[in-house]
Amino acid sequence: MPEITFKITESVGTISENARGWTKELNAVSWNDHAPKYDIREWSPDHERMSKGLTFTAEELGELRKLLNKLDLPTEDLPDDE
Repeated sequence: MPEITFKITESVGTISENARGWTKELNAVSWNDHAPKYDIREWSPDHERMSKGLTFTAEELGELRKLLNKLDLPTEDLPDDE
C-alpha cells in the first residue's frame, strides 16, 4: 500500500477533544502534495496519527455551511460564543 503524505496548511479550529486528548478539527490539508482541501477528522495530540474523516472542497464546505445554517438547533445545546 502506498504511503499517504499530508501537510496541514491551515488550522481553522478545534471542534472537540476526547478523553485521550485527540481533537476533532477543521483544517485545510494537502494530501499527497495535492492542493489543500478542508478536512474534518480527529487528530492525535502530536498530529502524527489521525482517524478517518471527511474532506471538502471550498465549494462543498460552502454548501455545508448553507445546510448547517438551516438547522433549527435548540439554543441550550449550542456552546457559548468565545
